[in-house]
Amino acid sequence: MSAFAGKRILLCVSGGIAAYKAAALTSALVQRGAIVDVAMTEAAEEFVGPLTFAALTGRQVYSSLWDAPESIPHIRLVREAQVALVAPATADIIAKLAQGIAGDLVTSALLAARIPVLLAPAMNDAMYNDPATQSNLRTLRERGYEIVEPESGFLAERETGIGRLASEDAILQALETILTRTQSLKGKRVLITGGPTREAFDPVRFVSNPSTGATGIALAREAVLRGADVTLILGPTHLPPPAGVEVVAVVSAQDMYDAALGRAQEADLIIATAAVADWRPEKTSAQKTKKGEDDLDVRMVRTPDVLAAIGERKNSAVLVGFAAETENHETNARAKMARKHLDAIAVNDVSGGRAFGAQTNALTVLWGAGERRDLGVASKEVLAARLLDCIKNDVISD
Repeated sequence: MSAFAGKRILLCVSGGIAAYKAAALTSALVQRGAIVDVAMTEAAEEFVGPLTFAALTGRQVYSSLWDAPESIPHIRLVREAQVALVAPATADIIAKLAQGIAGDLVTSALLAARIPVLLAPAMNDAMYNDPATQSNLRTLRERGYEIVEPESGFLAERETGIGRLASEDAILQALETILTRTQSLKGKRVLITGGPTREAFDPVRFVSNPSTGATGIALAREAVLRGADVTLILGPTHLPPPAGVEVVAVVSAQDMYDAALGRAQEADLIIATAAVADWRPEKTSAQKTKKGEDDLDVRMVRTPDVLAAIGERKNSAVLVGFAAETENHETNARAKMARKHLDAIAVNDVSGGRAFGAQTNALTVLWGAGERRDLGVASKEVLAARLLDCIKNDVISD
């Protein structure tokens, strides 16, 4: 049975050129069995008429606080729905939600929502990248809004950049994740490592890697939404951590080693996504090393193996590692799983720059003597949900 069958979804359409895509999205939801109520801003009606959505849903479309005022629609709509989706979410509506401005039906309903709200931003890339928009999105994330990231491509202004509404598949995947989420981790203590480490060469140079910590952050957010008490040990990154998570900021592999080992004994589930540097410069200069005419030889020494150390001391905790491989992916990952005493390992292909910094990823989970589950290609938020489902339903149950 479809995850959408019989589910009530409030689709809020705001005034951007991508509003026309909301009609196809509505049709896809209805075909999957969802009951869709549509609320439109005044600007959205300039792009698509309410009659289109009424025909697709077979239901009344709402665009004013005075539509059926006796039923108080801005309250009723969010009380009856399981999830609210804003698609497209323009810079204007994102700003209004961040500031708590409730000047119309859509913003009033969303301000009153006690259900999950999924935003699908769509706008010109300059507007999306503007510091005000990024600040507003961070604010909404911290308040529990979920966001399906826009895509890069051809924009209405005949420019190319980030700001295209996420694909229909990506939005449907994100909605399905929300609708099928459970409180399966309620009362559990979850420890997650994420991001890169930096190994200093001198005060201005370091050895590191392209990891952004997005996977660890997505897992931490999903685990909190499932009721867990989450600690996220996070290396240097520009990405904001999720709300409701204890964040331990670290820089070096030694920092991560100390932080992780001090907390692993108390965890029920440990997921190690961090891209920890395997080597560091043997000596760190106190001053900036000046460039000379000659080449520079630097001796590199091993950093502490964070994952192996946790594996030796994990007690009854379930330990899941990550393997970023460029060749012999599953063979190398299984060897790592055995060597570091893991209960499962998630492996992905990072050849050609895949995964690091990308909005999507592909994961395969390995466990036991030969068990495996392919989680497919999806956003890191969707993969986080699939991975936690796999741990609960496959790894632990086995």
